[in-house]
Amino acid sequence: MEAVLGLMIILLGVAHGVDTYCDGRQDGAQCYGALGGTVDIQLMDSTSEIPRYHLLKDSSKILDVKHKKSLHDTTENKFLFFPSNGTFRISSLNRNDSGKYTLQTFDSDGRTSDEWTFKLIFQAPVSSVLLVSECLSQGEMRVSCSSEGGDSPQYSWTLDGRTLTDAELLSGNNKSNNIILKQHVSGHLVCSVRNHVNSVSKEQRICTCGFIFINCTLSDGTHITKWVLATKNTLCIKPTMGPITVSDTALDNSLLLCGLRAILGILLLIGIFIYFAWKKKKTEKVAVPQTMDYPDNSVLMVEMTTSTSCNA
Repeated sequence: MEAVLGLMIILLGVAHGVDTYCDGRQDGAQCYGALGGTVDIQLMDSTSEIPRYHLLKDSSKILDVKHKKSLHDTTENKFLFFPSNGTFRISSLNRNDSGKYTLQTFDSDGRTSDEWTFKLIFQAPVSSVLLVSECLSQGEMRVSCSSEGGDSPQYSWTLDGRTLTDAELLSGNNKSNNIILKQHVSGHLVCSVRNHVNSVSKEQRICTCGFIFINCTLSDGTHITKWVLATKNTLCIKPTMGPITVSDTALDNSLLLCGLRAILGILLLIGIFIYFAWKKKKTEKVAVPQTMDYPDNSVLMVEMTTSTSCNA
């Protein structure tokens, strides 16, 4: 069979499944595919300078090209080769396609110029992911991530778009499928599950379990720092929310300042009241009649004056 710029062994049907890619130019490379899917294997950069090459699966020859013409026809009808970029495609993958492949190139005299192998391995793709969270007794949160099917799954976690840190993890690590988050952690949590053929993720908005962090000193001098359920807290009157605490000394100073301000306000009101009372008494003067000798038929005049001056 001859085609433009090379050989094409055409796939008769359309493959349905997971598509993967593998760089097979290094000797000993491992390529992965999913059953029913398609794998593209990079065999060479270009075939234009190679007089002859062939590809073997175990001991069976599945590709043989000389001077851009095919010397071998396969009965599988499932392979497709692109001479322009050296990519070999296998579609509708099945268990028989797994195994060791060997690519050999030859010079113009028919001598072997190079040879390397790669191995095709099958993996079941990861399917749907289940994410379950639950609150623990001290306000921590356990989160479990699992998937249905999938060979050799690998896990990873992100919170609000970034990798989880040790400051947020009480147990487990970023590659565990079960983790325990500390009491203050909340946000957009994502669990990703992947293997060599595909990846799937699940996301969940998580909140704290209703616990608060308290940091206070009781009347008997006992200092308390712990996480407690907010609705059942009776240890501190004003517990501190979250990991950020407020100093008890600063709180006492604030209360003392408020008390002094209240006392000064009361004293100021009393002073104003006394001042106006004293002013009123001072500005009212009454004239006292004096005893004088007047004729019996005379009239005694009594004058009463009120001073309007603010000075004594």
